[in-house]
Amino acid sequence: MKRLLIGATLGLALAAGPVLAQECQPSKYGADDEIGAANLITTERVKAAAGLVKQGMTHPLGIVIDPNMPAFPPRGMMLQVVSPGQQGGRDLAQDFGWSSIYNDDVAQLWFGIGPQLDGLGHLGEGTYYNCNSPADIAFVTGLKKLGIHNVPPLVGRGVIIDMAKHKGVETMAAGEAITPEDLEAASKAQGVTFKDGDIILVHTGWTDAKLESDPKAWVSGEPGLNNAAAVWLADKNPVAVGADTWGVEAVPPAKGDKIFYGHVTFLKENGIYILETMNTGPLVSQGVQEFMFVLGQARVKGAVQMIINPVALW
Repeated sequence: MKRLLIGATLGLALAAGPVLAQECQPSKYGADDEIGAANLITTERVKAAAGLVKQGMTHPLGIVIDPNMPAFPPRGMMLQVVSPGQQGGRDLAQDFGWSSIYNDDVAQLWFGIGPQLDGLGHLGEGTYYNCNSPADIAFVTGLKKLGIHNVPPLVGRGVIIDMAKHKGVETMAAGEAITPEDLEAASKAQGVTFKDGDIILVHTGWTDAKLESDPKAWVSGEPGLNNAAAVWLADKNPVAVGADTWGVEAVPPAKGDKIFYGHVTFLKENGIYILETMNTGPLVSQGVQEFMFVLGQARVKGAVQMIINPVALW
């Protein structure tokens, strides 16, 4: 499988070494909580989100993935389609009593490729969400706590901030940072409001412009949030934050920023889930800013991340 490496700037940033862990504070949802901001999903909020479905329209927020798709190294996938017991043109008539044929698939893959959900055990600083120690929860056979199987269906009100439109471009540039001031100005200009329990998506145009035309460039950098913007969005009390980019945050990072530190803000400090490589282009092209968001991820016990295909309904 073809492997693509992140650019030199990112490599240098990652090589800068670990930052000192701050003293961990237990979650506001309780010292034993494992689902974080998913606690904000209530029957009232689900019913309110369902009320956003006016036209009966649906849209997949996941993109199609394939074995050649670039990913954050060393992640990747391999797919094989097999026809068990049917080598040499043999069918299964003697087994089933009729001329049956079938295919199965076998995959070797990382769950953190393409459109994905980052669980609360994915990234931390010293400890993970709710003061969970890596020594206590992270095992090669799966997470003992914070596994993706614990995440309930993520259903709620989705909103999109079209940052490409606000910047007056089709696609933002790699490394172009989105600041709190950008988010505030864009949401105000576009009439986007925020409520507790929202799923907030940011459209940059990056994947639409780069994934097929220049996959190496796509995975070597990206526009996205700066560290302060992650804090600004976390203060809106969402269930999840995502973007149409592979890492949500600016790569290379803005001057003075820590690489991917917004992941710490969201996952560890606030229990907010991260949605990467979301297919937002068709929604903004249709002027959709508010919709019902529905996600039921595969519940693989102990998994850290998961390939997903959320659905937007409006």
